[in-house]
Amino acid sequence: MKEHQLIPDRGAHRRKRRVGRGNGSGRGNYSGRGNKGQKARSGGGVRRGFAGGTLPMMKALPMLRGFTNKFRTEYIAVNLDRLAQFPEHSKVAPLDLKKAGILKNEKRPVKILGRGILKVSITVQAHKFSKSARAAIEAAGGSVEKL
Repeated sequence: MKEHQLIPDRGAHRRKRRVGRGNGSGRGNYSGRGNKGQKARSGGGVRRGFAGGTLPMMKALPMLRGFTNKFRTEYIAVNLDRLAQFPEHSKVAPLDLKKAGILKNEKRPVKILGRGILKVSITVQAHKFSKSARAAIEAAGGSVEKL
């Protein structure tokens, strides 16, 4: 087989829609642009969010403005004072937090935050640690393991 004999799989490519090639094609006359008007002209059309001269929704509802990152990871925050209930020299993982009733869903990532005082020496496994939490766990004689 040579390079010029290669063809894509059936259904992998869709043919370009040829508009304005006569009424027999089904896309003649107005070529899918409807009747006259701004949107029927070449280069015509209104900008995104244009509401025909009235106040656009994005200005009328300022709380809906901005950007939401749909790929952000939301961590479940667990403070040090919640970890104080575990016994000395124990290993605390997200599953243990679930069993203790601190987490509802152990599948979401966990971040340990530094509120409270930790007096017991424990090994904490989590996805993220704040600087103050890491320092407090290590100061109590424990250790941190990042998942």
